[in-house]
Amino acid sequence: MKYMLSIIIIVFFSFSSLSLSAEKSRYDEPYPAVDSKKGLQVEMVEDALFLGVKHAALNFNIAQLVDPTSDPDNPKWVKDGREYYFNKPYLNKIDSNIKRLSDRGVLVNLIVLAYQSGNAQINKLIMHPKAARERPNPLSAFNTVTEDGSRWFVAIMEFIAERWSHPEKKNGRVVGYIIGNEVNSHWWWSNMGRVNMKDFTADYLRTMRLAHGAVRRQSSWARVYISLDHHWNIRYEAGDESQTFSGRPFITYFAELAKDGGDFDWHLAFHPYPENLRNPKFWNDQSATKKSTTPRITFKNLRVLTTHMRKSEMLYKKEQRRIILSEQGFDTPKAPDGEKIQAAAYCYAYKLVESIDGIDSFILHRHVDHRNEGGLLLGLRRWDKGNSKKKIYDCFRFADTPEWEAAFEFALPVVGIKKWP
Repeated sequence: MKYMLSIIIIVFFSFSSLSLSAEKSRYDEPYPAVDSKKGLQVEMVEDALFLGVKHAALNFNIAQLVDPTSDPDNPKWVKDGREYYFNKPYLNKIDSNIKRLSDRGVLVNLIVLAYQSGNAQINKLIMHPKAARERPNPLSAFNTVTEDGSRWFVAIMEFIAERWSHPEKKNGRVVGYIIGNEVNSHWWWSNMGRVNMKDFTADYLRTMRLAHGAVRRQSSWARVYISLDHHWNIRYEAGDESQTFSGRPFITYFAELAKDGGDFDWHLAFHPYPENLRNPKFWNDQSATKKSTTPRITFKNLRVLTTHMRKSEMLYKKEQRRIILSEQGFDTPKAPDGEKIQAAAYCYAYKLVESIDGIDSFILHRHVDHRNEGGLLLGLRRWDKGNSKKKIYDCFRFADTPEWEAAFEFALPVVGIKKWP
């Protein structure tokens, strides 16, 4: 850090969050249980409920939440004698989605993100001051560097954790907060400029501590998660070593650094996409091996991940940290049998995840194809033709029901196996 003042602020907030997180939570409940791992990044709430989702992930953009103008009509949070105001229309929209899902027993996780907005004041508060101007998309690492940025980030996390942990559940219930997205490939998804792995890890650890402390002061059960992509012992090929890091050394160093400063119960949100996002046949992945040195972790070799997370240096109080698969999906090849291949990939992946202890959920991406996702067609529904259903839709619907076997039977010869794991 360039200025001594910044160093003092960072140390204050890191140790403040560490000590306060040990205090008793405002609301004390056990983590809720559900009877399957079936999840979805939800875009159409009623459709998701019809599909029987048990886990949901929703994007949550803090740029749309904060109100630096202190509009008195907006809800506020008081922290250390200061008032922080939050955008009521955005909250109402998020409340509605969370409540409709959680009222039906769905475990809701928020993917907490910092997008560049059109408001320079908001950007200064939420975006990392070192975020590169030439980054490939509007996503930034969080500003927990400056005094105002740190205070706002803590206030945001305390406010939403209280709001969505309240016993009355009047605004719904959130059980997990994924802090950022695929941070080991930060240049694309959590940008703080060009940086080496150790400096990025130290910055992200500070943010995770602040998030964890803020959440734990409100909720005894809600979890905070690190987000990683499928690059395990190699980095994302499009970037250099100052733009992207391998997942295994990153998370191992994160764990080591966290223990040095006082460990806390962080968890892992992993994305085991196929090695080639345009080829859903992950069972043919060549870079996903059973060795700890595997270049990638995809659905083919998921047990490498659970094995690594059971190592003593990765445990928290001798217990394995929780793992969720919070974003992954399968493209629909542009071929006559494309939908059949996509659906078969989901069937096989679901049965693999179902059979692995230590993974809590499989949250599929996407609900609906996106017309601007690099040509990928990952959805249960098409973006055109009135959001019509694809073959994968009914496979997803029946995945955790007594009808699953009949719905999945077509996939066995596609995958080339005689029975499910």
